[in-house]
Amino acid sequence: MTPIDTIVYIALFCIGTLFGSFFTLAVYRIPLKKNITHERSFCPNCNHKLTFLDMVPILSYICLGGKCRYCKQKIRPRYLLLEILSGIVFVLFAISVKLNILESSLSTIVYFVFGLLYIATLFILAGIDKEKMQVEKSVLLFGYIIEVLYIVYLYIVEHDPNIYRYVIYLAIICALVLLDTVMLRKKAKNSYPVDVLLLCMFILTFTYSGVSFLTIIMTLLTITLYMIFQKIFSNKNRNNTVKENIPIAFYLCMSNMIILIVTNFYIFK
Repeated sequence: MTPIDTIVYIALFCIGTLFGSFFTLAVYRIPLKKNITHERSFCPNCNHKLTFLDMVPILSYICLGGKCRYCKQKIRPRYLLLEILSGIVFVLFAISVKLNILESSLSTIVYFVFGLLYIATLFILAGIDKEKMQVEKSVLLFGYIIEVLYIVYLYIVEHDPNIYRYVIYLAIICALVLLDTVMLRKKAKNSYPVDVLLLCMFILTFTYSGVSFLTIIMTLLTITLYMIFQKIFSNKNRNNTVKENIPIAFYLCMSNMIILIVTNFYIFK
């Protein structure tokens, strides 16, 4: 690894932590239909507007002792963990595609940029589903727009011969959206299963079919293990009879990020 590569990876980690800080804001505000770009950040407990020094990723949390500067209310550790995790994921994704500013091809650099936007979409979708048990349509729409732009690039610049595969995927997505908006909403039925299918198509459109298949397998295994541990825990605490809904989209997003990075190490040799 050259000194330039080291500098690039450090910069990517810092950028990733900034994105992680934005993810926490987006996960909180988007379900509430609040502005995520023009309204200043504030403490959810005392509503005090936060300054720049209050929002430096990782450092602000550590320096403030994990508490709000103004009301001294404890800040959930997940904010710190998400900032660190997103920074690590950004770096791992760069390493997985063998990113080199001086030597990487245009194709690799474009894939890397769109890949980061794809991963950012997964982070927000996962966070909202973990908190609210829903697949946020506006975030998914942003992801689809990113994918369409990437498909256009592949068709115009790289003359991808598999362009018809993407057209088929987009047709299936349109059919699912039509099913959700026309049929299910009119009958007031739960659209979460269709939303999960839309997420699966989102994953399939950007990644390879093998990656998507492994993502589903990993998701099923993870959910199975979760249910087993939940069953064991409930048997030890027989008074606890509350059943938790399983955030399938959360597990799909996290599994896909892991599988995508791991498979990239084999593809970009």
